[in-house]
Amino acid sequence: MQKILVWDLPVRLGHWLMVGGFGLAWLTGDSESFRLVHVGAGATVLAVAAFRLPWGFIGSRYARFADFVRGPAAVRAYLFGLLRLQPAHQVGHNPAGGWAIVLLLGLALLTGLAGWATYADLGGHWLEELHEGLATAMLIVVIVHLAGVFTGSLVHGENLVRAMVNGRKAGSPDAAIRSARPLAAAALLAWVALAGWWIAS
Repeated sequence: MQKILVWDLPVRLGHWLMVGGFGLAWLTGDSESFRLVHVGAGATVLAVAAFRLPWGFIGSRYARFADFVRGPAAVRAYLFGLLRLQPAHQVGHNPAGGWAIVLLLGLALLTGLAGWATYADLGGHWLEELHEGLATAMLIVVIVHLAGVFTGSLVHGENLVRAMVNGRKAGSPDAAIRSARPLAAAALLAWVALAGWWIAS
């Protein structure tokens, strides 16, 4: 086992754009003065989630849904292993974390679309309430995800936050991805900028 490249640049960049976008959107959600900041932050989250969906099928090995979306039995086995402090090491996302990613992406899309519809005055007060409720649900999943990252880092003896910065985790050399996909990361940045400009304009 050695440190190998696991997370490509679009995954890492998208992760931190969503972290920053969601945090900023949450902080500015009740402020009329920072409404455009809130809309821009929400647009960032929505754009990243929209990019991540196709990337989950055409991206590098550990970015693909097929690699980390597992059935209930695999999730149970991992969680029971975690309770015994002996969870199976995963090069990519663990089975429980994989479902947290799916939930976060789904909630990011729904929250962003409800927010855009509210900003465009396409619905009444109910739509604003739906947007706020979805954002709260997303915050709960984020907290659970953070608890999982903290627990996983301790139990596996591996800094999972650092791994999402440099892209490297423990694994055998033949398990590494071959490229960080920098061109796809540039495309993600361009897409986020375009989507943010279109939604906020």
